[in-house]
Amino acid sequence: MTALTDIVPPGVVTGDNLVKLLEHARANAYAIPAFNCTSSSVANAALEAGMKSNCPVMIQVSNGGGAFYAGKAIKDPNHCAVGAVALALHVRTMAKYYGIPVVLHSDHCAKKLLPWFDGMIEADEAYYKQYGEPLFSSHMLDLSEEPDDENIEICAQYFERLAKMQIWLEMEIGITGGEEDGVNNEDVDPEKLYTSPEQVYAVYERLSKVGPMFSIAAAFGNVHGVYKPGNVTLQPERLGGHQAYAKQQLGCDNDKPIFLVMHGGSGSSDEEIKTAVKHGVVKMNIDTDTQWAYWDGMRAFEKDKHDYLQGQIGNPTGPDKPNKKCYDPRVWIRAAEQSMIKRCQVSMDKLGCAGTYPAKIPEPKSLPVYDFQPKQGFLSKLGL
Repeated sequence: MTALTDIVPPGVVTGDNLVKLLEHARANAYAIPAFNCTSSSVANAALEAGMKSNCPVMIQVSNGGGAFYAGKAIKDPNHCAVGAVALALHVRTMAKYYGIPVVLHSDHCAKKLLPWFDGMIEADEAYYKQYGEPLFSSHMLDLSEEPDDENIEICAQYFERLAKMQIWLEMEIGITGGEEDGVNNEDVDPEKLYTSPEQVYAVYERLSKVGPMFSIAAAFGNVHGVYKPGNVTLQPERLGGHQAYAKQQLGCDNDKPIFLVMHGGSGSSDEEIKTAVKHGVVKMNIDTDTQWAYWDGMRAFEKDKHDYLQGQIGNPTGPDKPNKKCYDPRVWIRAAEQSMIKRCQVSMDKLGCAGTYPAKIPEPKSLPVYDFQPKQGFLSKLGL
């Protein structure tokens, strides 16, 4: 296969480079993990995992993640968008130093959250005007709670706006069960957890009239969160049926004409993930497992250093011994990061993307200290 390093540069990828990246993933049967990030620490851990596993990575932010990044004390109505933009600017600044392709993405946006979506697009448009590319690589609209016709038409309207900047659109048809970022589908009709080929093709047919840069999150029994074995019945083979139906309708030679994504993968078996990727899944969301891994690293550190964390002074080595080296946030946060990095790498192995992009780490001082400097007026337009 053509080496990914020959066709996609390191750093944040948008437009044609993003298309090349996802086409390479689809053609070579691997998927890119998309990690929900709520802080610069979490984002850096995901980036480091990509660097260590030599593969591209997606950094994504949810509405709640944007609010947390902005700071929980901020009550401005635009705080979720402002926080998402701040995270994007952080990743924009750091991505090249990790030497891998990075996709900047926003996660689930339900109809009630469209003002957040609008705010991010405004940031994209301001950034595009000055730099010739959008701030984010892609955005997701999740209007799966709405009737299919309304879902598809609203997506198409937004896609018209995104396509002008070559921003990728991800949309969801069918419902992912469980609870995620304030959207609760735990009691949904089980039949709605399985999308039909006709539903998927209806999306493809409408959005392809606008442009080719879109993917579909088709439900095949996915559930957000972690549940006991037997509570979730995944049927990833249905994705193959969606592709076959689209191929037949289009009369094309491509066995996987649709870009698919997978949500609610926590607890999925290796075989289920492999089957989903084989049928054209190019991206898989990962949040619950990395949340646990981040905490677990901190938990293990506290357990190991417990007697050194009960006061600023005094520990088993002596009543006057200082404990700063243990309670310094840079120490225990790093322990959390290292645990999350290992879990991210597990996902990279499962999705088959590990090793696809030997990291091109820049030589010391080969990149300017300030690789990104917003021109005056960019942030002011966002109210920052």
